Amino acid sequence: MSTTDPIHAIATKRWTIALILSVLMLVIYLGFILLVAFGKGLLSILLTQGLSLGILLGALTIVSCWILSIVYVVWANRGYDEAVARAVAAASTASSGRKS
Repeated sequence: MSTTDPIHAIATKRWTIALILSVLMLVIYLGFILLVAFGKGLLSILLTQGLSLGILLGALTIVSCWILSIVYVVWANRGYDEAVARAVAAASTASSGRKS
């Protein structure tokens, strides 16, 4: 049972990160959609010739999705994969010790 504890901790951490990033994306997207629905005057403000605040915020909504995806990939490569490798190594060491 002690060999599953690190695995459960890793899974909990992964779910926490995934939930935080998903909520962030939902807030960004839903905020933009609500602005489109209720803030048309604000979104129609021209920043420069041919660029309104709505176009800029729409592009930033898309870019934020890329950024949050990159954050997850970097976290997974640096933290998650190493933790899983350590847990697998510890589990295989523990199981080979029992067979002897």
